[in-house]
Amino acid sequence: MKKWYAVIGDPIAHSLSPYMHETWFAENGVDASYIPIHVKPADLEKALSALKTLGVSGFNITLPHKEAILPFLDRLDETASIMSAVNTVVVDGNQSSGYNTDGDGFVESLFTSPVDISKKVLIIGAGGAARGIAFALKRAGFGTVAIANRTLQRAKELADEVGGFPMTLAEAENDLGEFGIIIQTTSVGLSENEALPMSLENIKAGSIAADIIYTPLETPFLKKAKEQKCITINGVGMFVYQGAIAFEKWTGVKPDTEKMMELITSKLGGHYVNK
Repeated sequence: MKKWYAVIGDPIAHSLSPYMHETWFAENGVDASYIPIHVKPADLEKALSALKTLGVSGFNITLPHKEAILPFLDRLDETASIMSAVNTVVVDGNQSSGYNTDGDGFVESLFTSPVDISKKVLIIGAGGAARGIAFALKRAGFGTVAIANRTLQRAKELADEVGGFPMTLAEAENDLGEFGIIIQTTSVGLSENEALPMSLENIKAGSIAADIIYTPLETPFLKKAKEQKCITINGVGMFVYQGAIAFEKWTGVKPDTEKMMELITSKLGGHYVNK
């Protein structure tokens, strides 16, 4: 019987996940389909019950449901449990298992460039994405991870959990030259007329500057980092690699991430350069 998968969120029309997974199904001869489903927060529990009743084999979760979904799942893997957020669900019979592939997806995208794990890492932001990335970096062996956030208390909470250290945005801006990898996880500075979360004046040339946003392909943060002669990484890699991990959990097949990076970049109006 043909299997089917989905992505749920509010909004959902913009998602490129259906394009990505349908392409991978076709490339790998998997008899399955993948659909976007608009689910409002108030309807989440009913929607999940309906998905199971209709025989879904797995689904992705995007904003704003990644944390709200936790009480409705039968089990969580260790990463999802630590992060208190889920972006991928595997359904086996009546059993639903939650995973979080965001952080590992980001780290895999980071390794598409030459990376020295002994370099100090700065994460700007302390939300769900920052949390996943911080845990994944620690698991991957990165030593020093600093968390800079507008609200210092949130930075402290996350830093305590991952064994990192907290900073104010002003402190991070002042000490920016100490970091070999700077990761921007907030939505601040996304539009051209909005100020960046911090000045990049003190950033060191040759540092890696990453932004988890992939639309636009070059955010104002990355544009400024490029002007400062940094190596820049946009959010396409994180999007593709987190999806690839989910795809493998569902099908047991490792999809072609390199080709998908090229396809997604092209779809967003850019030109992918194989590093």
